[in-house]
Amino acid sequence: MSCEVPDQTFESKLRSKRRDDKGSRPLLVVLSGPSGVGKDAVLARMKKLGRPFYYVVTATTRPKRVQEKNGVDYHFLSRKEFQKKIDKHQFLEWANVYGNYYGVPKDEITSVLSKGVDTIVKVDVQGAATIKQILPQAVFIFLIPPSVEELEKRLQKRSSESSKDLVLRLEKAKGELKSLPLFDYVITSHPNKLDEVISRIDAIVAAEKCLVKPGIVEF
Repeated sequence: MSCEVPDQTFESKLRSKRRDDKGSRPLLVVLSGPSGVGKDAVLARMKKLGRPFYYVVTATTRPKRVQEKNGVDYHFLSRKEFQKKIDKHQFLEWANVYGNYYGVPKDEITSVLSKGVDTIVKVDVQGAATIKQILPQAVFIFLIPPSVEELEKRLQKRSSESSKDLVLRLEKAKGELKSLPLFDYVITSHPNKLDEVISRIDAIVAAEKCLVKPGIVEF
């Protein structure tokens, strides 16, 4: 998606390495929200519908679930492998979440943006806050559940958490809802309405592409 822009804006973009063939700046979209809100489902649906994004694959030390594929859903690493990447500063951001480590590969993002490709990365709220400090020009979208009760149902249905972990995730979700001011946009993630969520993301991307003074992501 792109919009016609004034010549001076186009010339300023030419001075940036991050542009596409039409002179429209590539977007870095940060998708976040509480655990269980449906981030993975939204991204999977976007891929199936052929939305033109590069989807950053997060690294993690958590165990792989049965349906997940290494290098597709996550880069599954040992703690030793993860620590090596930390030591080499290879993550844009990383954090310990519920006893497991998660990290966003830095080189993967810089390489794709330099080619002018719109990029989307999924992180938890803590990760989004870190990226906001480093790259405030990115587009931050928060997925919110219709209610805490609905979020609890989704986590229970997933059956990947113990009762203790479920309580911790719900309590953390309540706290994360207070982080809304950090984000640029909020979308309610209703059950069985993935296409509606994606339509809203499409609208956000279209609006960002038409800004008179767009921000350019610089590392």
